[in-house]
Amino acid sequence: MNRHHRAIAAVFAVHGAVAGTLATRIPWIQDRLGLGAAVLGLALLCPSIGAFATMPTASRIAHRIGERTATRLLIAYWAAVLALPALSPAPGWLFAAMLLYGMGAGMSDVVMNGHAVSVERHLKRPIMSGLHGLWAVGSLAAGGIGILAAHAGVDARLHLGAVALVLLAAGGAAGRGLLPDQADADAPPPRRFALPNRAIAAIGVVGFCATFAEGASADWSAVYLTKVADAGPGLAAASYTVFMSCMAGTRLAGDRLVRRFGAAAVVRCGGTVAVLGGALVVAARGAVPGIIGFALIGAGVATVVPLVFAAAGNAGSTPGEGVAGVATITYLSGLTAPAVTGWAAGALSYPAAFALITCICAPTVLLAGALRPRPARVPEAAEPPVRELRA
Repeated sequence: MNRHHRAIAAVFAVHGAVAGTLATRIPWIQDRLGLGAAVLGLALLCPSIGAFATMPTASRIAHRIGERTATRLLIAYWAAVLALPALSPAPGWLFAAMLLYGMGAGMSDVVMNGHAVSVERHLKRPIMSGLHGLWAVGSLAAGGIGILAAHAGVDARLHLGAVALVLLAAGGAAGRGLLPDQADADAPPPRRFALPNRAIAAIGVVGFCATFAEGASADWSAVYLTKVADAGPGLAAASYTVFMSCMAGTRLAGDRLVRRFGAAAVVRCGGTVAVLGGALVVAARGAVPGIIGFALIGAGVATVVPLVFAAAGNAGSTPGEGVAGVATITYLSGLTAPAVTGWAAGALSYPAAFALITCICAPTVLLAGALRPRPARVPEAAEPPVRELRA
């Protein structure tokens, strides 16, 4: 790892740590404000709304102030707003805090992935999968600290405030090593509101399918094992840890696989593994086969989103615009997956719901070719002139 690679890796880890920290203190916030399930559900929807609304504008911000500066400012902003949900004195304030949190999450996600594409180009080797692996490691580590803090009864205002300060400092230190902006005078400025074009939309479909399987499995694996396999609370909860650990481990190894086999082959193989894992989950009636099935889903979809972001960053007029376009699709998938899974399970059954998820995951195998790099076009005027033949 050179200096720029280490810096963007640290940014990804900080981003993951912010997400992992807040997730562990939602029950404390619910108890403090006396929120019912419906009101809490609305509060938890606010980050997705904030992210989805502002992500298409992030590439324009990066163009105006520079990709490096935008990454530093937005990761600092997101770390700073981590404390706001715990400080909210009433549900209305919580909704506003969660919207601000989601705006920071989405925009920082876009600009850091766009900058990662620039670093990848600079290094001339794939790094995106490993960066997303470090995001998962940061999230798991921060989540572990949060669980300990919750178990010890630490006030979430103190916990989130202290973590916000630490991550703010860590993000600031990492930002100093980011790659300087590489100005391209011929590149057109990104659109003010970057919705995906046709090429990016094709890449985004692959990301949508993988993110849907990831979101559904992460949110419903423990419930599935409890309801279908009659697993105890500890064993059911372990399924999430196994799922996330398999995702993190596969992502950390993903760059080596991409260098050897190419992004399209890695995504096609991963999609096949995820489909097999989904089939095992549907067929399983015991906890152990079910956990193995969720582990296969996690390992299978692990590299898809990082490689989708890398492909989109190279397909857009700027890395940020390409990432912003595809990120709107993947966030939409993550927003809808848990709800659709719940509706399908309620209307049909839990195995039927995961049969649907397995079918949604299958297009990652069929459409993996969309992630292949496109060859540069040769202008027609560049054709060599025909030479006159002389006898």
